[in-house]
Amino acid sequence: MSSIAIDGPAGAGKSSIAKALSKRLGYIYIDTGAMYRAVALFFVENNVSDGTDSRIESLLEKLEISIKYEDGAQKVILNGEDVTGKLRLEEIGKLASKFSAIGSVREKLVALQRKLAQKENVVMDGRDIGTVVLPNADLKIYLSASSKVRAKRRYLELLEKGYTDLDINEIEDEIIKRDEADMNREISPLKQADDAYYLDSSDMTLEEVVSKILSMVKEER
Repeated sequence: MSSIAIDGPAGAGKSSIAKALSKRLGYIYIDTGAMYRAVALFFVENNVSDGTDSRIESLLEKLEISIKYEDGAQKVILNGEDVTGKLRLEEIGKLASKFSAIGSVREKLVALQRKLAQKENVVMDGRDIGTVVLPNADLKIYLSASSKVRAKRRYLELLEKGYTDLDINEIEDEIIKRDEADMNREISPLKQADDAYYLDSSDMTLEEVVSKILSMVKEER
């Protein structure tokens, strides 16, 4: 099986790039961020607000997350229910970052993610794919962009979803805070793997980034 790991901060374009790349290569795309958001949704539905809740261990035993494709679209299945439409809510994204710092949560999802990569050729994106989840990935990319560019992308994404009460400066502040939290957490902090290619997408179109990575794939082969 072949695997491509794409890491980077929030809003760098990881998901869009990974989806386009997987389609071009005929690989399966695994959105690990969506899996963590599914965990956050699961905890919210069970009234868990932070990592000190004593029920977390027992709840994780009941947690099942799988990914399937319908008409080329990825669906995230949480305990038998398609929760894809609920995962992009802003509050779920914030909680996902918080809950992902819990060791038992990461252990559970890393095991699930590795199992998926053993079965299929995959493009997987997240915060610790090249460093922790798939340390032996065939190709590793650390995808980044300036906080201003990432804030603008998020702003336009939210506008498209119908949100109107938006402040781009507040969005950038949130992104910077999330970067700080992701890079400084004790467990699996966000960082570039030693053998990963650094790619700044600030001034690149999606197609330019995909073409660049495809050229790297050919080089690695």
